[in-house]
Amino acid sequence: MQITQRLRFNLEDASQITVGAFALAVPVAFSEEAWDLGASLPLLNLLLIFCLSISFLSIYAYQSVFQADIKNRFAVFLWRIVIAYLIAGLVVALVLLAFDKLPLLSEPIIAVKRIIIITMPASMGAIVVDSFDKE
Repeated sequence: MQITQRLRFNLEDASQITVGAFALAVPVAFSEEAWDLGASLPLLNLLLIFCLSISFLSIYAYQSVFQADIKNRFAVFLWRIVIAYLIAGLVVALVLLAFDKLPLLSEPIIAVKRIIIITMPASMGAIVVDSFDKE
């Protein structure tokens, strides 16, 4: 398989990211600690969690998916990070909604905080599963 074909984002990639995110989102979303963090975590800590998520996603994608070669593919690399985080966030939101722990209408700030907190491990699961077929 050619490198250019391998690094395109397709339905297989989206499904791998979704499954990987789901695998880690479900056990964390069951945790009352995660729900409580959503209510009590200060904004600065939440920003740190978001930055850590993006940093670890970037490091893993750089080393594993792109094999440390993004010189001519930086835009594709960034797109991969953004899409992995967004899909993981959507999966987390759906899981929390299913558990009735996503108060979007009554407490939207808590809902967003919970999504960001649980998306941290979910996004790592997403990028790891996405990298399985990249050789």
